Amino acid sequence: MYREAEQRLWKHYGLEPSERFIELSSPAVTLRVVELGSGPPVLFIPGTAGTGPYWGPLVRALSGFRCLMLDRPGWGLSTPLDYTSVDYRATIADLLRGLLDTLEIEKADVVGASIGDLWAFQLASRDPARVGRVVLLGGGPIVAEAGVPPIVRLIASPIGAVMVRLAQKPGRVRAFMRQAGHAASLDAGRIPEEYVSWRVAFERETDSMRNERNMVRSIVSWRTGLRAGVTFDDAELADIEQPTLLVYGTADPVGTAEIWRRVVDAMPRAELQLVDGAGHMPWLDDPSAVADAITRFIGTPQLDRAPRS
Repeated sequence: MYREAEQRLWKHYGLEPSERFIELSSPAVTLRVVELGSGPPVLFIPGTAGTGPYWGPLVRALSGFRCLMLDRPGWGLSTPLDYTSVDYRATIADLLRGLLDTLEIEKADVVGASIGDLWAFQLASRDPARVGRVVLLGGGPIVAEAGVPPIVRLIASPIGAVMVRLAQKPGRVRAFMRQAGHAASLDAGRIPEEYVSWRVAFERETDSMRNERNMVRSIVSWRTGLRAGVTFDDAELADIEQPTLLVYGTADPVGTAEIWRRVVDAMPRAELQLVDGAGHMPWLDDPSAVADAITRFIGTPQLDRAPRS
């Protein structure tokens, strides 16, 4: 059972989080939020292949924060959302705003990963009063030049309808992890077997991948890449006033260090930190380095200085 695999992975990390389900009316969706720790609220928004315990090695290394880990709609144990008839960027901002309202959180720091980077920027851009600082982990569909990972383009293609219905196997999980830049950590045993078993159970026993394909197809054309209007242009990046940290692993296949340096330079309060040898989910390779970066960044008052001129 999926729940059992999830609990085994949490146990491997020595963590016992709580969970709650949030009912929203606009958009109409039920969201699962997994919570751990106490202190200032930090909202974690995952990418494809992520929910609850995939944050485990990172949140284990964090202290002094109330970590709120969201299952995006249709992903994990949240109910699906039809993105085909809505404005994607406006809808995800509305959803995150509604989530914070229901949790009675006036303002939170936000950590995104992969497509969660785009979600974090949407809330920061459309409702800046609700977001303190933003941390982006790994490359994501923020700017068009970052491109679309081949696996995501494949999911959006006609063959993706078959892919997301295939019974997952450990070998395919490991192959995906290698393609995402985590080969060294797999070989060194830093990514535990409990993680692989959880990913297998996740795809076999939830509808997450089928729901994710529907979401991906609303923002990605398998022929041409990201659809118009999804990413941020330079003017929009310049308007994001929140202090932003982008943590990028040098083995991450999404974008390049040069692209992310340009993105950071286009923003008034942003910085880039590279993690040598880390892949698309850098906290799986070096959780201490990523946790230290987040703690330093979120806990540094001088980041509230005026924007760069």
